[in-house]
Amino acid sequence: MTIYSMQKRLILHEKRLALTLKRFCYQLIENHDDFENTVLLGLQPRGVVVLDRLVQDLEAITGKIIPNGRLDATFHRDDFRRRDLPLLANETKIDFLLEGKNVVLIDDVLYKGRSVRAAMDAMIAFGRPRKVELMVLIDRMYSRDYPIRPDYYGMQVNTLATEYVHVQWKGSSPDSIEDGIWITEKGNN
Repeated sequence: MTIYSMQKRLILHEKRLALTLKRFCYQLIENHDDFENTVLLGLQPRGVVVLDRLVQDLEAITGKIIPNGRLDATFHRDDFRRRDLPLLANETKIDFLLEGKNVVLIDDVLYKGRSVRAAMDAMIAFGRPRKVELMVLIDRMYSRDYPIRPDYYGMQVNTLATEYVHVQWKGSSPDSIEDGIWITEKGNN
């Protein structure tokens, strides 16, 4: 009998991650043209890193300032009071109304859909968007608690409940020497 044990498996290396972000840029340009009525919102904490990289690339490609903000949904989560350790809230920074805008929510990994559901609840405090789209680097298929699907994704992966998708950005910690995405066993991330 073979026992399956995994320490860490690279699924998206630095070069492919950079290409994925560029692809996202061109998909957004194709679907939102001049961004006149579109805003990008990064979900705190990890979606903000994706947002920052994306905005940097988009502004370099288009030569335009891309309206963007940061959204924290901590107090809108359905498990907020059920955790042993309390969640720490991050900053929400949205300097504009979302009323009538096309909003692209950005996160690193879509798993159960609970964070995205909470983000949509939190977002309504800033107005009623015309349309909401979801962009994620990794879509963990077959694991949803809510009927939420990304409009844009870098890669779809089928993972076990005992696995964790770890997105690492160069410089985010002392041992982060490259960008990349790995699948690890929970507890080994």
